Amino acid sequence: MPVELTKENCDAEVKQASGVVVMDFWGPACGPCMALMPKYMEIAEKYEGKAKFCKVDTSTNKRVAINFKVMSLPTILFYKDGAEVARLGGTDATAENIEAKVKELIG
Repeated sequence: MPVELTKENCDAEVKQASGVVVMDFWGPACGPCMALMPKYMEIAEKYEGKAKFCKVDTSTNKRVAINFKVMSLPTILFYKDGAEVARLGGTDATAENIEAKVKELIG
């Protein structure tokens, strides 16, 4: 299951992690976020052990969203070995695009 990120665990889980990390920035009042969530969970299950999947509830973790320069929801960030390598936002944040990027990054 995806790791719930907070300001306390974010650096250790993402910036200090090796391999691919996928971060889903969402909010409970965001319709597109809630529609994407079950598909995101399916992708996380499918690629378990090949990439780390995380979630950030921006309603309770605004500081984390600000630190990652997330301006709209949903936003998906992709990290590899501690560095941001890709970002999907708005209408580009689809299950198909997320899975395609995960496949590309894990090789």
